[in-house]
Amino acid sequence: MKNRIGTDLVEVSRVQDAVSRTGEAFLNRVYTKAEQAYCDGRGAHRFECYAARFAAKEAFAKALGTGIGDHASFSEIEVLPDALGKPELRLYGDTLKYFTRAFPNMTVDVSLSHTATLAIATVLVSG
Repeated sequence: MKNRIGTDLVEVSRVQDAVSRTGEAFLNRVYTKAEQAYCDGRGAHRFECYAARFAAKEAFAKALGTGIGDHASFSEIEVLPDALGKPELRLYGDTLKYFTRAFPNMTVDVSLSHTATLAIATVLVSG
């Protein structure tokens, strides 16, 4: 199977507005508890953190070619730093089952970046 790539760009204000409007409902639908703890720990930069992870989840779904829906769920895609601070994308539940079946022996790499107003993520599925 050949490599696949996905990229997504998110306005930080869009995520901040969603949190302001729906609060916990939005956070719990899109982010794992671990992601929420990590981003909330970023203080004044928490919305940039949330936006970068939202972009990573969308970028992953684009790399799959499915979008968010039947084969990729926001709450089953988690982006957290490893021990050295490099972001890692982890999969759970039905999203992990689909990825393992549809992309055997493939790995996922993610790169995140943001400013105060924009967040971008690129995901590479390779093997």
